[in-house]
Amino acid sequence: MSVSSLNSAQLDPDTKGTAVSNSATPHDAKFLGGAAKALSITNTTSAGVGPRPGDRVVPIRASTSGLSNQRRLRVMLLGMRGFPDVQGGVEKHTEKLALALTKLGCEVEAVVRNDFVSKGTTSWNDIRIVRIWNSRTKGVETFVHTLFGVLYAAWRRPDVLHIHGIGPAIFAPLARVLGLRVVVTYHSLNYEHAKWGPFGRAVLRMGEWFGMAFSNGRIAVSGELQKRMNQTYGARVDKIPNGIAKPDFVPTTDILQAFGLSAKRYALTVARIDEEKRLLDLIVAYAHIPNPGFKLALVGQADHVGPYARAVDEAARQTPGVILLGRQIGKALGELYTHAGVFVLPSSHEGQPLVVLEAASYGLPAILSDIPAHRELAVSGARYFAVGDVAALKRELWNYFTAPFLPKISTEDRLRVIAKHDWDDIAHKTLDVYFAACSA
Repeated sequence: MSVSSLNSAQLDPDTKGTAVSNSATPHDAKFLGGAAKALSITNTTSAGVGPRPGDRVVPIRASTSGLSNQRRLRVMLLGMRGFPDVQGGVEKHTEKLALALTKLGCEVEAVVRNDFVSKGTTSWNDIRIVRIWNSRTKGVETFVHTLFGVLYAAWRRPDVLHIHGIGPAIFAPLARVLGLRVVVTYHSLNYEHAKWGPFGRAVLRMGEWFGMAFSNGRIAVSGELQKRMNQTYGARVDKIPNGIAKPDFVPTTDILQAFGLSAKRYALTVARIDEEKRLLDLIVAYAHIPNPGFKLALVGQADHVGPYARAVDEAARQTPGVILLGRQIGKALGELYTHAGVFVLPSSHEGQPLVVLEAASYGLPAILSDIPAHRELAVSGARYFAVGDVAALKRELWNYFTAPFLPKISTEDRLRVIAKHDWDDIAHKTLDVYFAACSA
């Protein structure tokens, strides 16, 4: 869609992703103050690219009557590998956020890595998709792709460049020097992950510092991250959590039958296969349960097949009852959530784990490692064990499946989780940050 001026008479309010409604909702009224400041922003741009000088950013769904040169807020997302349906919490977060922002009237452009999105893809659900080359070298991939993405953003001139992750945030100063308004979302303390060596951790810490010091707006997905950044840098950081879609309960059991699973007689884990998820701990704990009477279903795959991923594969093959299902999405994943007995996540580090929220939305009880990110979610009835305590994990699994009645999260608690992590609400809160960044 062109970014030239739009006249309200030309807009079709029923056209998905292109409309600016002619009436403001009560919720939208709170944006008018921040939006009014953002309206005065003028961008310098190459011919035919980006907004024209004098164009004004319209508040979402605000009245357009009597205004002749309005346009939609232009947002560029950078830092994720890609979407749709790319494995990873950041990837799912940006996918759902982009959809929600588009529905609110924003013009969204996503800069993705060409290895993760099919060649020829230029748009998806009214979101502009731009594939940029990425290195396949672990540790270099993010650095190189983000650099190219920031240079591309400098050419496109979005109103807001929204960078996701502290690794990509290392280029926040460059983006500012190039005249861009930058918002950074902090997803996880990546430098605490075991896979990074001293140099990688130093770079990630620098990315954290640059992201907090040089961005116009800062978002943390959890209260723990927000508190840590506020205390460390004294910068304003807004807490905006991850969101989840409403659960899609699937009554059929086709996937279960294909993998030899029985309803309510398997523990489910949905996680990327890497050191931080500690899936080997889970397999070892399960292996030490004599005649368990239930199976262990592991959903997910490795980003890079290295020693840890090979060790997980070998342990799973040598342990009867452990099923590696690979990556599952859509209805297949919904079926696995619907019929699982319990959800397990033994991670050593998390930002705010989407999979735990998804499991709770399906009413699944949870066995979780005792880390701040899991505690903060306050999942009803969750059982916790110390990170790396295989014996305790074994006891929790055994106690769950030998209980007279299998526990389940109440409907009230399920609805609480869903309401607290609603993508529409998250998109509105993110827009608040955008408008504040544009007026800073």
